[in-house]
Parts: sequence; structure tokens; C-alpha cells
Amino acid sequence: MRLIDKVSIITGSASGIGEATAIKFAREGAKVAVCDINFGEAERVAKSIVETGGAALAFYVDVTDKRSIALMVEGVMAAWGRIDTLVNNAGIVQDAQFRKMTDEQFERVIDVNLKGVYNCTKAVVDIMIEQHSGCILNASSIVGIYGNFGQTNYAATKFGVIGMVKTWARELGRKGIRANAICPGFVETPILKSMPDKVIKMIEDRVPLGRLARPEEIANTYAWLASDEASYVNGHALVVDGGLSISHPFNHQEYGRTAV
Repeated sequence: MRLIDKVSIITGSASGIGEATAIKFAREGAKVAVCDINFGEAERVAKSIVETGGAALAFYVDVTDKRSIALMVEGVMAAWGRIDTLVNNAGIVQDAQFRKMTDEQFERVIDVNLKGVYNCTKAVVDIMIEQHSGCILNASSIVGIYGNFGQTNYAATKFGVIGMVKTWARELGRKGIRANAICPGFVETPILKSMPDKVIKMIEDRVPLGRLARPEEIANTYAWLASDEASYVNGHALVVDGGLSISHPFNHQEYGRTAV
């Protein structure tokens, strides 16, 4: 098991990619803090991990609320005494074309997707520095490289979290801490359920592999980056999109209100 006894905090882990990541990390031997604003679902995920022989605790975490983050970090340290990995997975979408986007839509996505990453990393970085070891993983997107129609706010945050890991890699590398980001393409998560079937089919047709990603495939990538197998990977934004971004320039207005 590649993450044996590593203590991992995963935000937004009550569903989708975050849930798959929590389960994968636990299977690889990690002790997992399942963190989400939906505490009931976080408890469900943690319980399922424990029932299958893993180690997990559920925490209510609103990444815009520093107090809830601090309480979670205190709980993790009390239970396990260290923090090896932080996966900044929590995120939201509130899409609109730029001219129609409200200040509230812009600010809410910035608060969760960008400031939330800052808040959570700030809460654990001193612990990692004291340990002289740690791994910070940010959830970006191919939208964070190419932009996307109707997603000024979302794209800004996903570009931003790449900038964060590149900066942290420079600042924290000599302190034993690695920082990387993952840039998924389209993934089979609840966020896509509102999209028409014809749009999903169009996306699949553009992906060289001919399908959307499964949450487990993104989780597998996180697990590798968190492991000692990736010990020399630092400051990288790893694209996991089935070849979409190299097959077609990612500038598809017809995707409309879509998040990846």
C-alpha cells in the first residue's frame, strides 16, 4: 500500500472526486479526514471506509470558515498526531457569461475555490514545516489552463490554484513539502447530471479516449502524487483529460454552462 499510515485531509470529500479520493487513500493505507460542508454525507463516507477496514474520521468543514478548518486540524492532530497530505478538492460552480455574471456569483466562487484553498493550506503548513515533510494537492482543471465560455469566476480560481502550487513549490520545497495540482477534464460526477445528453455525447466525441473520466481515475492520480513514488514531482499541474486538450483547442462555446 503506497500511503501506509500517511494522514490525509481531503476537502469536499462527501461526494464525487473527493469521495473517490478518500476511499482510494484509505485503501492505500492512509488515515483519512473526510471533510465537507455536508457533514451527514461526510459521516457516511467515513463510516464506509471504517467498515471496510480503513481508518477515517468525518469533519464538518466550510472552507470559507477558518474556525471550522481550525477545529478540523485540531481534531486530526489529536487523533493521529501529524498531517502528511492536504487535498484541496472542495469547489463550486456558479456559471454565467461575463456580461451577465453578478458580483455575488464571482465573489462566492472566489471565496470557495481560491480563498478556501488558501485557508486550508494556511492551517496545515506550519505543521508540515515542523515535520519537514508534507504534500499539498490542489484541484485545478483544464479550464485553469485554457479558460472556458461562461466561467470567468471558475477559470480565475483554477488558474489561481495553479499559481499557488508553483509558488509553494518554490517556497516550501526545501522544507520537505511538495505542492502540485491536478487538471481534470470532464468527469462523471453529479455536477454533469444537469447537462443534456447531447452535450455529454458531444464532449465524449471530442475526447480521444471516447469517454468521460471516472472519479476513481482522478483519485488514482491524487494517490500517486501523494505517494513517495512521486517524491521528485513538485510545482506541476498534471493534466488528466483523456487527451481532450491536445486533440482540440479547448475553446468550445457550445459547451456553455459547463464545469470541469
